Amino acid sequence: MSGPRLFALLIGCLVSGSVIAGEPDADRGKRLYKVCAGCHGFSGEGNEIVGAPSLAGQETWYLARQIGNYQHGIRGGNGDDTLGVSMAMMAQALTSEEHSADVVAYINTLPRPTPATGAGDPARGASLYAPCVACHGEQGQGNEALQAPALNLMPAWYQIAQLKKFKEGSRGRQPGDTYGAQMAPMAAVLSNEADMADVTAYILSLNE
Repeated sequence: MSGPRLFALLIGCLVSGSVIAGEPDADRGKRLYKVCAGCHGFSGEGNEIVGAPSLAGQETWYLARQIGNYQHGIRGGNGDDTLGVSMAMMAQALTSEEHSADVVAYINTLPRPTPATGAGDPARGASLYAPCVACHGEQGQGNEALQAPALNLMPAWYQIAQLKKFKEGSRGRQPGDTYGAQMAPMAAVLSNEADMADVTAYILSLNE
């Protein structure tokens, strides 16, 4: 049995095969989330060892968009992004829009994390962050109108990993990835990993 079918079968067992239309059901989402917890943690705290970011505290619209992107090959469709490919397969386990909404509703019940600042130089990172303010906000809080996620919730290691992907082209160049395509040239402005570490250290210092 293929990976996506196996996960879909597990999801079916967890929810007893029912699909209920209407408002998102966080209780059902909790059962569905068990498949996600192995990587992202039972509290949505993430796990750097397996490259899984924290999910708790992130905006509903952003989580829903990313699940949809994985399901439709907009994200994780580039074979160079091995973690993205794995996540795209896992996303297929959510076999309906209702299930995706339920999982997001449950994630929204989890306590918001406060990521560590990271090893970069926040003072230097402040100037590097200046071009990012227009979309992501002065506090890194994000902007739904511009579809720019909150950065002050994402751990430094994950932000750096994504900036590298945007810079190298393994993310942001898939057909349909409008917002990823906007991020790619922004990441290109950062010359090296030291720049990335500094800008993320500044972003996370805004939580203090």
